[in-house]
Amino acid sequence: TPQSFTLDLLALLDLTLLANLILMVIFAGYENFVSRIDVATESKDRPHWMGTIDFSGLKIKLIGSLVAISVIELLKDFIELSGQDHVGGGTKWRIVIHLTFVASGVLFALMDWIADKREFHGTHS
Repeated sequence: TPQSFTLDLLALLDLTLLANLILMVIFAGYENFVSRIDVATESKDRPHWMGTIDFSGLKIKLIGSLVAISVIELLKDFIELSGQDHVGGGTKWRIVIHLTFVASGVLFALMDWIADKREFHGTHS
């Protein structure tokens, strides 16, 4: 059915986002805390974020990925609930968790913006 195909497609998208998130954390964590990865520095296939993302940027990308994964899970719930009048308690909790991720992401971005602004004013005053 089209509904099961859509759910399978969303599950595949969810796994892809999760795999990308794991790779990003591994590579950025290694470069930030162990050593730079200089292999294929001039290659056009090297990801643009590699070697440039710091801990703060990794934190923002991580929460952004969590929000995207949470949205996909909510979308799965809503597709499964289509035609039903009652929303279950599990879906309500997923909505609360999703909103918590969104609020956390906004607060992380705001804290980074304030820190960058403070650094900028501190170095030029």
